[in-house]
Amino acid sequence: MSYGFAGAGAPDYFPCRYGMSRSVFRGPRRDLSGAYLAMIGGSQTFGKYVTAPFPTLVEEAMGVPVANLGGLNAGPEFYLADPETLAIARGARLAVVQITGAEALSNRYYTVHSRRNDRFLGATPALRALYPEVEFTDIHFTRHLLLVLQAAGVDRFAKVVAALKSTWIDRMRTLLSHLPRQRILLWMADDPVPDNATQLDPGTPFAGPGPLLVDGAMVAALLPEVSTFLQVVPSAAARAEGVRRMQFPESAQHSAHCLPGATAHREAAEALIPAILRVV
Repeated sequence: MSYGFAGAGAPDYFPCRYGMSRSVFRGPRRDLSGAYLAMIGGSQTFGKYVTAPFPTLVEEAMGVPVANLGGLNAGPEFYLADPETLAIARGARLAVVQITGAEALSNRYYTVHSRRNDRFLGATPALRALYPEVEFTDIHFTRHLLLVLQAAGVDRFAKVVAALKSTWIDRMRTLLSHLPRQRILLWMADDPVPDNATQLDPGTPFAGPGPLLVDGAMVAALLPEVSTFLQVVPSAAARAEGVRRMQFPESAQHSAHCLPGATAHREAAEALIPAILRVV
């Protein structure tokens, strides 16, 4: 897949594959013949626009290979559609699972691309019946779709949100069941887990600062399935750093500002290392 090559100004991600998977991950490829850790999640785990994402920093500090299986804009769908990658993650001593948004899932109202889970593929008959006035032809991304639906009516949007939340819990439980028994669930976002998440913020470029439509009740539903839940919110210093130590094409200013920078990744690694040591 071409996303491993992010263009002039971005780091060299050394794209690689594991096993027979078609998915491309951030490399260099690790030797997984011995004990290793696996980290799965979205663009934060992949480490878009940073030279040393938290999986790399954990590996350097602990001296154990870490397979960075993060995918750009990936959600549970990305992994559940890729048995080969699930098998690699399951072979790890421990898996870190970064929480991603509830919008990036196929559900009773719409379908998403199996590897680029932010891509909206089509509306189901149920969604067309709920929003007969909406023209879906020119909508290509899930966040755009949800902003359109939200603007068309709060009551109808609540039905979509309820379906997304239920689907998210179900798919996350399924995903966790495919992983090693030792699992750390990671929340990595600008703000702590909200008590309730029912709407998107139309004033931000990507409709929100963290995993969309994921709230405390949803995370609580997964706690019996994991060894530890870790919440990492960037410090004032990490926020002040912004994008200064990130590498990205000039055209990617907006997306870079929505992703964690170098200090935020270091803080995530510093929080993960003692948590991993406690579990393993």
